[in-house]
Amino acid sequence: MSRKRTITKRIEWRIVICYFALIFFGLLNIYSSSTSEATFTWSWDSKYGMQLIWFAVVLVLDIFLLFVIPSRFYNVFVWWIYFLTLGLLAATIFLGTNINGSKSWLVLGPVRFQPAEFSKIAVALALATVMEKFTFSFTNWRDVLRLILLLVVPMALILLEKEAGLALVYIGFLLVFYREGMNPWVLIGGVLAITLAILSLVLSPYAAILILCGLILIYLYFDRRNLRYLLFGGGALLLLAFFPRLCRLEALSPVLGRLKPELWLALLTAPVALFFIVRSLFHKREKLLRRVLVIYLIGTALILSTDTVVYKVLQEHQRQRIESLLGIRDDPMGAGYNVHQSMIAIGSGGFSGKGFMAGTQTRFDFVPEQSTDFIFCTVGEEWGFLGTCGVILCYILLILFLINSAEKQNNRFARVYGWCVATCILMHVVINISMTIGLMPVIGIPLPLVSYGGSSLMAFSILIFIYLRMCYEQRGR
Repeated sequence: MSRKRTITKRIEWRIVICYFALIFFGLLNIYSSSTSEATFTWSWDSKYGMQLIWFAVVLVLDIFLLFVIPSRFYNVFVWWIYFLTLGLLAATIFLGTNINGSKSWLVLGPVRFQPAEFSKIAVALALATVMEKFTFSFTNWRDVLRLILLLVVPMALILLEKEAGLALVYIGFLLVFYREGMNPWVLIGGVLAITLAILSLVLSPYAAILILCGLILIYLYFDRRNLRYLLFGGGALLLLAFFPRLCRLEALSPVLGRLKPELWLALLTAPVALFFIVRSLFHKREKLLRRVLVIYLIGTALILSTDTVVYKVLQEHQRQRIESLLGIRDDPMGAGYNVHQSMIAIGSGGFSGKGFMAGTQTRFDFVPEQSTDFIFCTVGEEWGFLGTCGVILCYILLILFLINSAEKQNNRFARVYGWCVATCILMHVVINISMTIGLMPVIGIPLPLVSYGGSSLMAFSILIFIYLRMCYEQRGR
């Protein structure tokens, strides 16, 4: 067999084909969304011209990563890469340029780049390095603490740059942890926490705490040994549900009257919960009860802090977008303008779309950031339902090919890294598309390989081709 044929067989072509298909389709949509001319024109200073230049640079980099740099290079220099990335993130907080409300860009002469985009590479390599050790286990608190620090530090720096969208991507690494042995209840707890936070905003913190108590009681119902706690808790819950109406607190004390119902609920139930936690410490058979009471305390603290985070920590435009999404605020010409126009553009595309460069919403700039964060609305308007399904299918295939290939790796480092790449792409796709169709607040995050942006294109290309090099080496053994 010739050397050329051997090299060809060592490349994971399924991933490569999906990669280039998304890039080429992105170039078409960037051109369409960034020009108002009805006929074909070209300018290297335009967005589509710059994206093509970035693609040419990335293409050379892809070949270099695939055929020149061995994967052991990343094992040796992983911590240099990680701490250098943290240094760039920290420098961006003080030296970064403010663009569209986020201070996440470093400018070096004619080039500007976003360190937060490249931080995913460093974190993925660091996680793979830690989890590849033979002694690693999620039952060892030191190993778990090390993983948490690897995630939390860059997330905190990115949040300080006011890039909530890119920080949110790091939550996807929990799927990698789950694959490698993390308790599934952590994921369930995360979903429950998000649900309770939303309920506390849409309904009230008081109602969210009552719902949390109800869920815990339902959970306890399936263990008959906890029947007495179920009866006691159910009666207390009914009493507390009507407590604000049964008692005229202002008649007792002006201070008590000013306390919100949810604070009364927390104050009254917390001592009871603490009592049973302390009591259960001396009874191993009540381990389940201790667990759910701890969940109650954490859940209550989360619910009571949601209002503070949303109305005191988040910026005004972020708060307005969340309120608009949850139906608390109806502002289609203000905070909800982007999503409103995006949904009009996607809906107007119909089944097969209006055609390439024929989208009115796109060509007349009704949708802000239509070539970057909202490029999916350009796809929906010009290519219709068929086009959007095609793009989503291509992403699904890319993610499935990455996971399937990662499961076939003969070393844990490559497997974990492959899963990290897949989850990064998954989180970007889910958040971006959900944002453009009104299922999530607008937080500013690009669609991988399709949105305009050199930093995003290069970061995802490096992520993917480092992994393709690992596949290339394994197939060559």
